[in-house]
Amino acid sequence: MAGILLRFPCRHLARVQRKLAAVGNPDGNGTRSYSSGKVASAMAKYGGRHTATMLPGHGIGPEMMGYVKEVFRYAGIPVDFETINMDVERDDEEEVHLAITSIKRNGVAIKGNIETKVNRPNMKSRNVDLRQQLDLFVNVLHCHSFPGITCRHGDIDIVIVRQNTEGEYSMLENESVPGVVESLKIITADNSMRLAEYAFKYAKENNRKKVTAIHKANIM
Repeated sequence: MAGILLRFPCRHLARVQRKLAAVGNPDGNGTRSYSSGKVASAMAKYGGRHTATMLPGHGIGPEMMGYVKEVFRYAGIPVDFETINMDVERDDEEEVHLAITSIKRNGVAIKGNIETKVNRPNMKSRNVDLRQQLDLFVNVLHCHSFPGITCRHGDIDIVIVRQNTEGEYSMLENESVPGVVESLKIITADNSMRLAEYAFKYAKENNRKKVTAIHKANIM
């Protein structure tokens, strides 16, 4: 079973379907190209080696990144990691700025989950802040089964393309009265369209024959 699942707000579904009618046509002109972070490949390269930004994050992140380095070392992969550690208790945005500068310089990054424990009104989630400042508007997750591993379902090969910066990720909240918090779910037609175009472009480039649009109108 192979396919692509495309998740975006239901209110723009009709518009996206109309505008993408030609995109699904093999005789059409195709879609525009978008880059999450405006970089096509790793840029920082010295003496035949590449440099990648590593954000270990918190929880199991540092342990997992240690394994990544070990695998790269044993495989002889010519990649050096520029590690940026972020203090979960730090109450400023300097570390986020350092991380973004490093990612833009190197063109590629690997990260663990980054916690944000500081509790003040104008303090953003660092994970979402990185997504928004780098315009990482799409989250691509490839789910596939492996031979020899028994699961509930077999022969799985699905790619999930998900909106990554809008909706609840807008991070626009306020406490209207004590004990009552309002959260704005900002959805734009332009970004919904951009997400859909990315999914169709991915499908064409990876020989996927079907794109399924999913919305959450029943609960949102």
